Amino acid sequence: MKNIKKNNFLKKVLIIAFIIYFAYTLIMQQKTLNSYAAERAKFNEDIEVAEEEQNELQEIKENINSNEYIEQIAREKLGMYYPNERVYIDVEK
Repeated sequence: MKNIKKNNFLKKVLIIAFIIYFAYTLIMQQKTLNSYAAERAKFNEDIEVAEEEQNELQEIKENINSNEYIEQIAREKLGMYYPNERVYIDVEK
């Protein structure tokens, strides 16, 4: 009789231990999956930013030899203007 009670108690302890182990494993796997999902979302965002930058650079590459682009760069980066052109500077900035 004592042997049967010990066996039943041992079975219950093993079942509870297995349930605890299963729950722990499930929780840890879910945490890992969540971190992978967050990482994937970040990488997708990085890819979108890189694609936008690539499109901008491709547009610049296509227009780099146009007169409008050369004039824009000369005005913005080099401070060059046409002769006899009036340039107004806003001093309130």
